[in-house]
Amino acid sequence: MSFPVYNFDKSRELYAKATKVVPSGIYGHLGPAEGQFIPVTKWPFFAEKAKGSYIWDVDGNKFLDYMCAYGPNVLGYCDPDVDAAAKKQLEKGNCTTTPLSVMVDCADLLVDTVNTADWAFFAKNGNDATQGAIMCARAYTHRKKIIMFQGYYHGVSPWCQKKDYPGVLEEDVANNILIPWNDIPALEKTIEENKNEIAALIAQPYDHGNFHDNSFPAEGFWQKVREICTKNDIVLIVDDVRAGFRLDLAGSDHFFGFEADLICFCKALANGYNMSAICGKEFLKSAMSGLSYTGSYWLSAVPFAACIANVEKMKKLDTPKLFKELGTKLTDGLIATGAKHGFDLVASGAPSLFYLRIANDDSLVLHQEWIAEMVSRGIFLTSHHNHFINASLTNKDIKLTLDVADEAFAAVAKNHPELF
Repeated sequence: MSFPVYNFDKSRELYAKATKVVPSGIYGHLGPAEGQFIPVTKWPFFAEKAKGSYIWDVDGNKFLDYMCAYGPNVLGYCDPDVDAAAKKQLEKGNCTTTPLSVMVDCADLLVDTVNTADWAFFAKNGNDATQGAIMCARAYTHRKKIIMFQGYYHGVSPWCQKKDYPGVLEEDVANNILIPWNDIPALEKTIEENKNEIAALIAQPYDHGNFHDNSFPAEGFWQKVREICTKNDIVLIVDDVRAGFRLDLAGSDHFFGFEADLICFCKALANGYNMSAICGKEFLKSAMSGLSYTGSYWLSAVPFAACIANVEKMKKLDTPKLFKELGTKLTDGLIATGAKHGFDLVASGAPSLFYLRIANDDSLVLHQEWIAEMVSRGIFLTSHHNHFINASLTNKDIKLTLDVADEAFAAVAKNHPELF
């Protein structure tokens, strides 16, 4: 079987137009110069439509999409049940002077679903949630300093960027302390050196960063972190924006056997409808209530209705179990297909949000080349980011992926006879 290599003429034309009216044409991590799309000639820049596990670009090319909008597509694009709930709510109202009652229904569902949750606070982006959690911790403890693990990503606010980034001041990050992942002695030493000064520890549930293999916590790691934070009156925040609901519908802290004080959700909350949430323990409720923290659209009703339909459907489908099964079948198949052509493909992290790396070449150039061959034949991946499983993915889709991977690996091997 042969898969045609796509061209992207209309994407290029539209991008040229975009650069005249939009900073960078496409800004943020989706920008073609940001390192995910290499070489840029192999990727589409603009989509035309999406359905289920597929997107179509402006050139009419069809892609099986494993990026899932970088996470929000958890059930499948345009899921009929979620969209029907959103449409029904839209007919009643969306952004109103006082919140619509569906907000309370949504909060009630999250408190019932998320293990650590006694309450839910709503916003729009993952960054809103992590920033609000940090503010809550500082308000509660009356302390400034924040512990994070190296390789972190907690949003785009100045406090969680780096001091050499454009527009970020040294004082924005002056209270951040970075320690190695999975290093309890470093955590204990840091707390001892900053006695009664640390407001919070914020971390993703496992290391799912970019440009390196993802890694789970060591045995007993989170239980020890929980013990240390409790002993030192440090608020333990789990940033579950990316992994949330993909490992465990009760929260990733529940998956790893501990309880966070605050947990932040976004991507899988509402299947693409824009909302985020902070869930927390009762003792932090007053501190959260006291924050001057809100936004014009944070209480819009349509995403709440979508969230309710989405969470209820995830429960019905038992999506964490489904994602693990599909992700394992996919990654096992990709590893075997790579080995057939002499490539050592490593799949790390949870199968539901797997990370890929060809280990034959430390420079990652071979990996980038293989990913580009996949994309230009209709399987949408990116080079240095984790990927996502969604509930509309089928075994037929996985077979298609493996067939394209076979051809893509062959193309890379042909281009590098010196390796074999």
